[in-house]
Amino acid sequence: VQLQASGGGLVQAGGSLRLSCAASGLTFRTYAMGWFRQAPGKEREFVGVGRWNGFTYYADSVKGRFTISRDNGKNTVYLQMNSVKPEDTAVYYCAAGSRLISSSLSVGSMYDYWGQGTLVTVSS
Repeated sequence: VQLQASGGGLVQAGGSLRLSCAASGLTFRTYAMGWFRQAPGKEREFVGVGRWNGFTYYADSVKGRFTISRDNGKNTVYLQMNSVKPEDTAVYYCAAGSRLISSSLSVGSMYDYWGQGTLVTVSS
């Protein structure tokens, strides 16, 4: 299984960025695809997750600004980041989980596979 995250870069506060995560080696529609992030000196935190049927769930810190979508035909999940803030600066990771239930969607240890991360830097 391989998860390849891309799309990170430098963006000004208030701007937008779209991250992509291409999955291979798994049955994509059976996995929930999550996004997590880790800022320098901080613990990894949950950003959001999307299931194959269109269900999405977000952390309060990004709700209304970030949107997760999936292209199940391309085995790819996207994270559209709008109205970004300097505090969104972090390495963003995508993850795939097949055993998730409602109470574990935001728990990183419940995910089976992880991508390598892509750096997002938001300048003020």
